[in-house]
Amino acid sequence: MQRIIKKTLRLIPGLMLCLAVMVAALYIADWLGVLIQYLQGIEGEGSSPISAIFVAIIMGILIRNIIGLHDIFQEGVNFSVKIVLKAGIILLGIRLSFLDVITLGAWGIPIILMCVLTGLFVTIWITTKLQQSHRLGTLTAVGTGICGVTAIVGTAPGIKANKEEITYSIGSITIFGIMAMFLYPYLAHLLFADDPVRAGLFLGTAIHETAQVAGSALIYDQIFQSNEVVDVATISKLTRNTLLIAVVPIMSYYYLKKSMRAAEGGEGKKWYQLIPLFVVGFLLMAAVRTIGDTGIQENHLAFGIFPPDQWQTIWESLNTLGSEYFLGIAMAAVGLSTNLQMFKNLGAKPFYIGMGAAFTVTAISLLMVYLLGGFITY
Repeated sequence: MQRIIKKTLRLIPGLMLCLAVMVAALYIADWLGVLIQYLQGIEGEGSSPISAIFVAIIMGILIRNIIGLHDIFQEGVNFSVKIVLKAGIILLGIRLSFLDVITLGAWGIPIILMCVLTGLFVTIWITTKLQQSHRLGTLTAVGTGICGVTAIVGTAPGIKANKEEITYSIGSITIFGIMAMFLYPYLAHLLFADDPVRAGLFLGTAIHETAQVAGSALIYDQIFQSNEVVDVATISKLTRNTLLIAVVPIMSYYYLKKSMRAAEGGEGKKWYQLIPLFVVGFLLMAAVRTIGDTGIQENHLAFGIFPPDQWQTIWESLNTLGSEYFLGIAMAAVGLSTNLQMFKNLGAKPFYIGMGAAFTVTAISLLMVYLLGGFITY
C-alpha cells in the first residue's frame, strides 16, 4: 500500500504541470480564435478555429526546450502520455454515434469515402517514396483525411507511434488546415457560387478539423450570405468524423499484426489479441452513444431513463472530459517530452508529406463534388 501511495505521489508534479499547460492552452486557443474571427469579420461567438491541443503541444515543447524539464516531473509526464491519452481516446468514442452516418448525411458518403480513402493511400505512397516512417505517414493521412488532431491522437497508440511522429504530424496538418480555413471559402465561391450544396460539400470534405470547417463555413456565410453552406459543410464533416470508428481498430490491427509477424515467436496470435483494449473501450463508448440516441428516437428516453436534454448533457460532458481535458493533458505531456534536437535528422520531408496529403484530399474533394454533387439535394 505504501508503495502505491509513493508511486502516486511521484506522479502528481508531472500531472499538475500537464494540467496547468492544458488549462493555459484552452484560454490561449480561445483568445487566438476570437482574434482570427475578428480579423475575418465574423461576428458572434463560435468554436475557435485554433486547436487547444495544438497549443498545448507547442507550449509543452517551448517549456521543455527553453526552460527544461526537471526530473521531478518526468514520471507524471510519462504517465500522461501512456495512460491519460488512452483514457481520453476511450471517452472520445461517446461523440460518435453509429446513427450519425444515417441521420446526418448518408447521401454524401460516396464523396466522403473517396476523399478519405484516396488521401490515406496517396499519403502513405508519398511517405514510402520519401523513405519516411510509415507511422508518420499514417498519422498525417488520417489527420488530413478524417478529423485532424482527434484522428491522430486516436490512431497513434494503436500503431505504436512515437512522440516525434505525433508532434510532427499534428503540426503539419494544423498548418495546412489553418491555411485551408482562410483560403477555401473564397475558392468554394469561385468554383461553386451558384450551388451551396457543392460549396458546403467541398468545405466539409477538404478541410481537416471540425472547428476549421465550421470557421470556413461561417466565413463563407457572412461574406457570401449562404446558410445552406454552413449546414451542408457541418453535416459532411460530422459524417466524415464517424469513419474514425473504423480507422482506429483497422490501423491498430494492421500494424500490430505486421509487428507480430516480424518478431520471433509472434505466430499463433489470434486476431482479437491484436486489438488494444483502449480501442475496445473506444468502440464500446460509441455503442453506448448509439444505444442512447436510439432510445431518444424511439421513446424519447435514452436507456429508458434520461430525457433528451439530460442525455445530451451527459454525453457532451464525457466528450469534454475526454477530448479537452484528458487529451489536452496528454498532448501537453507529448510536448513536454519532445526534445527538438531529435528533429534535426528529419529535415523537410515530413512537411512535404503533409503538403501532399492536403493537396490530394483537396483535389479528390473537388473532383468528387463536381462529379456527384449535382445529384445531391438539400
